Amino acid sequence: MASSSRGGRDHVHQDYIARIRYSNALPPPPNPPKLLDMPSTGLLDSQYTTPAFASRIAREQTLNIEADAEMGMHLDLVGLPGVFDGDDSVVEITTPVPLVHPNDAPLLRPLHSLGKPRVNEGGVSFLRRTEYTAAMNTRKSAANPFMPQPKRQAPKKRASPEPVRDSPAYIKRKIDESFVAAKRFRDGHFKHPSRKTAKLQGSMPLLPDLEAFPDSGAYVTIKFANNPVPKSTVYDSRMAAGILRPLERTEDEEAAYEAALADWEESGRRGPQPPLSTNYDFYLADGPSTASNFHKKLDLSNPDRDDDELYTNRNASSGGVFSYKRLRAYETAKETELDHQTKYNEELLFTLAENPDGRGQVAYYLPVMQRTTLQAQRAKNIARTVGMRDEQDNVIDQLDIRIDEPTQDMLDAIQLYKDNPEYSVPPQEEIIVEGEDDDDDEEMIEEVDVEGHVAARRGHSDDDNEGQERFVDADADADADEDGDGFDGHNATQVAPRDFGGDDDEDEDDAEGEEDED
Repeated sequence: MASSSRGGRDHVHQDYIARIRYSNALPPPPNPPKLLDMPSTGLLDSQYTTPAFASRIAREQTLNIEADAEMGMHLDLVGLPGVFDGDDSVVEITTPVPLVHPNDAPLLRPLHSLGKPRVNEGGVSFLRRTEYTAAMNTRKSAANPFMPQPKRQAPKKRASPEPVRDSPAYIKRKIDESFVAAKRFRDGHFKHPSRKTAKLQGSMPLLPDLEAFPDSGAYVTIKFANNPVPKSTVYDSRMAAGILRPLERTEDEEAAYEAALADWEESGRRGPQPPLSTNYDFYLADGPSTASNFHKKLDLSNPDRDDDELYTNRNASSGGVFSYKRLRAYETAKETELDHQTKYNEELLFTLAENPDGRGQVAYYLPVMQRTTLQAQRAKNIARTVGMRDEQDNVIDQLDIRIDEPTQDMLDAIQLYKDNPEYSVPPQEEIIVEGEDDDDDEEMIEEVDVEGHVAARRGHSDDDNEGQERFVDADADADADEDGDGFDGHNATQVAPRDFGGDDDEDEDDAEGEEDED
């Protein structure tokens, strides 16, 4: 009787084992590899698997390219300023990151975006032979000639590069984009970018406030680290009319900043630029009525803004004034400064006003070019600052403020930013005017801008004070001739000056420092 099994053996189930092949998508090297003559001792010697073998090969084989000792990467930290003091800003990425020019953007594309795009294969089950799937697709297409063949998609058109800013093509593109955005919002299809359930309650035009540009071209936002006034449940209205008076930097402070700036220049401008910190004296109005009248005086819509009765105090030399008392000294804790090209990128100021055409309200925005955080000056910093000041330079405890109309130079500067909001200050050039008298060796240096306006004058004499210069600000000189003072429209009165070097004020400085810590 014959057996049903062949040879009397049972069937054995075998799994298919696939060999995984990893693709190498790296491009071939531009040059052929260098062949080394190595003894073929085999793997039994195990010298090829030790790190010392690779290190010896690297020492023996010299590079055929020019490379420095650090192989292009700076590893020596001795020349970097402030690294050993805990300042890692010089080795960090520069902030903010500079914008890439549109013409350079195609050069920074990643490597995987170059070349022909790879077509994704159809879904194939795991451990399936590729030749089976290829043959199956071929048989299907040949068996059914009426089956529609897959259409090849036309390659997508590449977006044209962004044109150069302020060029006619750039302006035309922005105008076309504004019409597209207006058409999308014409039917009221407003969508919140993150909250889908949010509904629009109202809309208004958003326009630049060209009439409110200051003579500097932008605004500054200042934040206090701690509340300058005592804690209370009622808001102190004097804070909305406070005055910050910047203090002039001493020669030692200027020398320290110039040294830090020189080190930054020598390091190849790696890391952020050293900040030019400024100290301030903070003044508050002597009462709530003074702060309220101060706002009324600055309100252009107030018909009584030119009335001298709004002044709350009288001065023998200037008449009506607003009296401000010094609260304390502040120092810069953090500062972020932009330029006229990037002042719209970080922060904006908004103001709501009635639309001139009578259709609802309109929102005006203004640029912010500097953001500063102030903290109360500590006792040790006060002592250091006062010690570096001149002995005759006393602290001004009270300011008598009088509001006057802006000068013509200020109006001209405002008009420049009104005509071109991204206008930047032109570079100054020096004109040396030598005296005609041979006996007097004094020469006058005038700093003028591009438009010919005299910005400042410096006189240098070689006879009396060799190596010294006297600096005269043209605007301050003109204001001093008209008003009799050098405060440029604001009269400063020194009342009860304090000497920080005496022993009587040590208790006051300690009390101020304890208040800051609380």
